[in-house]
Amino acid sequence: MCIAAPGQVISIAGETAQVKFGRLTRAAQTTLKPNVKKGDYVLVHAGFIMEILERKDALERLKLFKETELD
Repeated sequence: MCIAAPGQVISIAGETAQVKFGRLTRAAQTTLKPNVKKGDYVLVHAGFIMEILERKDALERLKLFKETELD
């Protein structure tokens, strides 16, 4: 199963955004969502930004991710 992970865009260069997922930062392509901006919360799947989230929704999803972490 694949899961789209929520994260926050910390920078954009060309068509590549750096997205922060907790303590990790990964590159994600902006080609599917070219209107993404620094500071936006996004869902990333397979290296592509699939959706731009409202801040409230993103924080709720992040809370759920944290609650369901496996030990």
